[in-house]
Amino acid sequence: MNFSGLVIGIDATNLRRGGGVTHLVELLAAADPKKCGIEKVLLWSGQITLAALEDREWLEKINPSALDKGLMQRTIWQRFKLANVARAAGCDLLFAPGGSYSANFQPAVTMSQNMLPFEWRELRRYGWSLLTFKLLLLRWVQTQTFRRADGVIFLTEYAKQGVLRVTGPLGAETPIIPHGLNSRFRMGPRAQRTLSEYSHEKPYRVLYVSIIDKVFRSEEHTSELQSPMYQYKHQWRVVEAVAALLQEGMPVSLDLVGPAYPPALARLRETLARLDPGGSWVRYHGAVPFEELHQHYADADAGLFASSCENMPNILLETMASGLPVACSDLGPMPEMLGNAGTYFDPEEPNDIARALRQLIESPQLRGGLAQASYRRAQQFSWQRCAEETFGFLAAVARQYKVKRSEIGS
Repeated sequence: MNFSGLVIGIDATNLRRGGGVTHLVELLAAADPKKCGIEKVLLWSGQITLAALEDREWLEKINPSALDKGLMQRTIWQRFKLANVARAAGCDLLFAPGGSYSANFQPAVTMSQNMLPFEWRELRRYGWSLLTFKLLLLRWVQTQTFRRADGVIFLTEYAKQGVLRVTGPLGAETPIIPHGLNSRFRMGPRAQRTLSEYSHEKPYRVLYVSIIDKVFRSEEHTSELQSPMYQYKHQWRVVEAVAALLQEGMPVSLDLVGPAYPPALARLRETLARLDPGGSWVRYHGAVPFEELHQHYADADAGLFASSCENMPNILLETMASGLPVACSDLGPMPEMLGNAGTYFDPEEPNDIARALRQLIESPQLRGGLAQASYRRAQQFSWQRCAEETFGFLAAVARQYKVKRSEIGS
């Protein structure tokens, strides 16, 4: 049987922004699918996503008008049109990296990129809200997608086990293929200065890059600022931790980088008004273009990551590759990624965050050793490796399906 000249379709129906689009852009930029026997890749998506993708001689970008409309129109097109279009184009396999797939086409491979619907501990933070309902619906949709798929790609072992606890065993192959890292973030570790070389005028700069996520109002409270349902990025806990270090006399400052939903930003600003009303030691930079983000890592002395719910946080990977000592949440896949190359804390306990930062600040030897270790650990992640493993897996599933079909027909 001839397996050369495979045609792979990519369903990017609902990839419109954020990490899903970044993954697709980086994956295709690094890919050489012909090495895997893939002759052509067809990709269906909206105009904005397609415009972000590099032109490749093996890539055909297709823009059905429905994919520039609302969620309902996009879902209807995916459910009732995509399979027929893919068959007519001669596709041997459909790849749905968004994790939600309803087209009647086989073989199909999907990817798990969102842990929030599968972690009840985190879902409970949002109480009885519209977001909770949407996330539970997404949990059901992705569970059905994973159960029907011929292959499900996971980014970390933690994410794989967390999803399987909800879905139960899957009949599909389930490889772990982590994301890669843009080379702009690779910076060798810097020489570490002693604590006496810092001052309140030139403080030890801690950087936390992450979206300031949404907080939803509880029916029992009249203000988002009073809600007990804290979101899972925990920026205000980090502010409280740094404030405690300042009270101890440590010359430290905090830089926060990332876009924000208004209710969550309001909670952060309330914390800042209480602890740093003059804006003397916390700087919130807001959203920074991805192309400029590496400069903030270059200007920092330490990186911090305080999320409690992740699939595979590229921000943590960027921090590791930037040559910074890292203080990190001890939840989710973070220990799997960082290993022994950082100090860990409970992201919901400001005193514990302060303890982990204090360990770094007080010991230049510890800082230097951890920065070297995390930098080396980050080297194993590359988009070239991700692309090779992803397209290799897609080609293998397509070939296995052809063999199975031929055996049934013989």
